[in-house]
Amino acid sequence: MKSMKKILLFCLVLFALTVQAQIQEPVTFSTDLKKVNDHELDIVFTGKIEKGWHVYSTDLGDGGPISAMFNVDVLEGATLDGKLKAVGDEHNSYDKLFEMNVRYFETAVQFIQHVKLTGTAYRITGYLEYGACNDENCLPPTQVEFDYSGTGQPASEQKRTEADAPAAATASPTDTGSASGSGSASSVGATGSDLWKPVITQMQSFGETASQADRSWLYIFITGFVGGLIALFTPCVWPIIPMTVSFFLKRSKNKKKGIRDAWTYGASIVVIYVALGVAITAAFGPSALNALSTNAVFNILFCLLLLVFAASFFGAFELTLPSKWSNAVDSKAESTGGLISIFLMAFTLSLVSFSCTGPIIGFLLVQVSTSGNILSPAIGMLGFAIALALPFTLFALFPSWLKSMPKSGGWMNVIKVTLGFIEVAFALKFLSVADLAYGWHILDREVFLSLWIILFALLGIYLLGKIRFVHDDDAAHVGVTRFFLALISLAFAVYMIPGLWGAPLKAVSAFAPPLYTQDFNLYNKEVHAQFTDYDLGMEYARRVGKPVMLDFTGYGCVNCRKMESKVWTDDRVSHLIEQDYVLITLYVDNKDPLPSRQHVVENGKTRTLRTVGDRWSYLQRVKFGANAQPFYVLLDNDGMPLNKSYSYSEDIPAYVDFLQTGLKRYKH
Repeated sequence: MKSMKKILLFCLVLFALTVQAQIQEPVTFSTDLKKVNDHELDIVFTGKIEKGWHVYSTDLGDGGPISAMFNVDVLEGATLDGKLKAVGDEHNSYDKLFEMNVRYFETAVQFIQHVKLTGTAYRITGYLEYGACNDENCLPPTQVEFDYSGTGQPASEQKRTEADAPAAATASPTDTGSASGSGSASSVGATGSDLWKPVITQMQSFGETASQADRSWLYIFITGFVGGLIALFTPCVWPIIPMTVSFFLKRSKNKKKGIRDAWTYGASIVVIYVALGVAITAAFGPSALNALSTNAVFNILFCLLLLVFAASFFGAFELTLPSKWSNAVDSKAESTGGLISIFLMAFTLSLVSFSCTGPIIGFLLVQVSTSGNILSPAIGMLGFAIALALPFTLFALFPSWLKSMPKSGGWMNVIKVTLGFIEVAFALKFLSVADLAYGWHILDREVFLSLWIILFALLGIYLLGKIRFVHDDDAAHVGVTRFFLALISLAFAVYMIPGLWGAPLKAVSAFAPPLYTQDFNLYNKEVHAQFTDYDLGMEYARRVGKPVMLDFTGYGCVNCRKMESKVWTDDRVSHLIEQDYVLITLYVDNKDPLPSRQHVVENGKTRTLRTVGDRWSYLQRVKFGANAQPFYVLLDNDGMPLNKSYSYSEDIPAYVDFLQTGLKRYKH
């Protein structure tokens, strides 16, 4: 119990860390108006720069980073004299990203704009816009506002050069976004640009269908079916099968009616669980479920829930629903007749077996919730319920099979303990999703893999009988089946060890954090995004004359990790992405706050975009009419599609064809 308390305390501490990180402010500017003489003024911007960051200088030219620029909104009784001047220890070096020499300042900088008065009263309002970066990421274009007014003696009229004209000094207020970097976000004002306009009709001309945005229904059904088969062999369900089938056969006057009752019982189980899936979707909606699946609070609570269930399976305590619930339903079933009594018996089974089926159902619903399809939870529950109901029906049809059923015994506790180990492993997965979405870096890849290696090594040792839990039998021998399961678990633990040095581990890529979170990595074939901001990435692609590949992904997206480790690492695919495209990766579950909230109208309703992930999710829905990940789309420099989208499919030749088709259309 002490270890359980420590685990709970650890998760509660993580729960307290769910407050979103504040926006970085590595540069601070102060403004000052200095009087040169009676008819001349200097507007001075003094900046302090944190260590590791730098602020770019003025007039860097086209194709480069964000230059410092003086912008005026109101210019009355005064005129600008010359351009903005930078003062300080200016550095000059070649930047590989922009392929040009750039000038910048570290530690401190001053920008000065000289002004001449043309009237006895003046007013000057506007802002300084500058760009700042470090070795990892960049800030979006940042503004330092000012508003000065007063009186003075006008200077003699001088001919104003083209550079002095207010029109030349005033820049467009539309930001182009932030430079490539983790979680960087551009100004929300850019959502109104042509690059954001919908292209759903154009994509349909390439053969785009709605099903491309959704997971395969067959995949979801099979996932649910496998979950139901696992639930069958738990101590909460397996012992009930022979008792229930015998009850139906004995209470009926003829065998045909007993079989019919058993069929009805199985169908009732299906109806109950499918109704559960429909109710969950109706309560939250597919988009809300998608967002919920990467919500830190939800993932931490589900992590805690799995740890509690695992502790129960290990024998720390018994989890049961209030007995009055099942007793009330059971007594109701006895007092009623016909179909209603059979349905209530099925409902009793659902309640009694909850302690074993609950974790499996919860995990299934979380996995299918990211598909973006309103029917996914219902389809998953359909597969689960059919697997759970199948033996009741089959044994009713063939009663002689009951004699060959393995009797309940110690083997069932082995299954419970094994499920306990697996639940702890999945609890770490849910904690990892929250860790990635909020950038806590608690469960980086090497930490996650270390814990999984220990867990599956311990599971293998347990299956060999070297570790015992409270309810285990004292049998000294280990059966053949148990031995081979131990061998598989130990082999799996050994398989993951090279991952600590950067091996891709394709078998667990869907569950482990991505490679970029690992500090020590000898693997160099991973494909990395050039930008994590749509607007700036599109601007860069236009400058270099390359098409764009948009990658809508999520920190909690299992299939996204599979595509990155199994498809993108293929030499043909990685060469096309890295050499012929500008890759822009957009995390729809990025929890970094936007500089300011944005209100948008979608389907007649006003929505508020609060985080970077909200913004990219909105872009995916409005521009492409999709909301599931992974979602890949190819664009030209005007934001128009070059091919239909591509979702989850590990067919490498098909992915190569997808990329090559888009490239051909871009060139022609």
